[in-house]
Amino acid sequence: MLDSEVFDRDDLFSRLRRRPDVEAPNLTAVDAADRLILDEAAAALPTAPPGTLTVIGDHYGALTLGAAAAHGATGIRVHQDPLTGELALAANAATVGLADRYRSCALGEELLAGATVVLMQLPRSLGELTEVAESIARHADPSVVVYAGGRNKHISTAMNDVLGRSFSEVRATLGRQKSRVLIARGPREAAQQTYPVTDHLAEIGLDVVSYGAAFAGPKLDIGTRYLLDFLPRVNPRARAAVDLGCGTGILAVSLARLLPEVSVIATDQSSAAVASAAATARANGLDGRISTLRDDAMSSLATDSQDVVLCNPPFHVGAAVHTGGASKMFAEAGRVLRPGGELWTVYNSHLGYRGRLQRLVGRTDVVGRNPKFTVTRSVA
Repeated sequence: MLDSEVFDRDDLFSRLRRRPDVEAPNLTAVDAADRLILDEAAAALPTAPPGTLTVIGDHYGALTLGAAAAHGATGIRVHQDPLTGELALAANAATVGLADRYRSCALGEELLAGATVVLMQLPRSLGELTEVAESIARHADPSVVVYAGGRNKHISTAMNDVLGRSFSEVRATLGRQKSRVLIARGPREAAQQTYPVTDHLAEIGLDVVSYGAAFAGPKLDIGTRYLLDFLPRVNPRARAAVDLGCGTGILAVSLARLLPEVSVIATDQSSAAVASAAATARANGLDGRISTLRDDAMSSLATDSQDVVLCNPPFHVGAAVHTGGASKMFAEAGRVLRPGGELWTVYNSHLGYRGRLQRLVGRTDVVGRNPKFTVTRSVA
């Protein structure tokens, strides 16, 4: 256990790692925004009664463990949309002897009831920020103060406006190391919560349901739209399939419609994506054939268990442009596919994934290319 009386924050932070998320020399577990959020909240944290501190969007544990070690905070409630964040926090908390100081919660009353201080990393999505802000305003103590920080390049004036719809007072702190914190007070409960939202996509005949943090919201991502053109070429004898990185579940629902005998697992590391995909399956009457799974790149699925994997991989890790996440997904696809199974992938053509797919999965053919995207079929 760290001794808060002789607390050395730099020592604590030097021990934090990103695992199981991608680790690389240019990717860090702690950023300047983490430090600034903790500094801005330093006066409020010691006065927060046990169990009234909530942390949202903690990337790898710096906010949670920093508050626990420096201010003796206990009963911290934490919500992290990505599973990799939860797993990294758990591993880091065990490393520094602070695993008993927090618990993970879903976004909502369990996380926020009675909260007086909220520390959060600002999400890049205004939809996610809207849902979080409305949840805080609805469930937290009326005295709650929110310290929401991020890197300057990812903070927009629209974020002030979003917070301003849920709080009567929003102000920005002075910047430091290209980071800034927005402080919000005076929650005002919305008459109706914005999320989840439902949209009918007439182009493909689907109702799509989205929570705030789901990629692309209820809209049709252009990469996914291109991959849909190739689904009729998927092995018609497939019985077990995965929509890997499912988002709102558009690919899962489309494949289930196309192949009446197939069972599809829609999986994502995002809790909002998994909830969205489940709701989208229900909205289209396919929840009996589509199951959802929050997982780190199919790590819990059995080897040689699937006939088809569909994948529109990210080309970033958090805010950083990095293809390590895609490589992890390809490697897991190669593991879970049965011999002869197919991985169908769409990606930005400039990324040139074909060689990587051939190495990690098997023979890979380019089956489509337009000015922006490439679609490949890899056979395990």
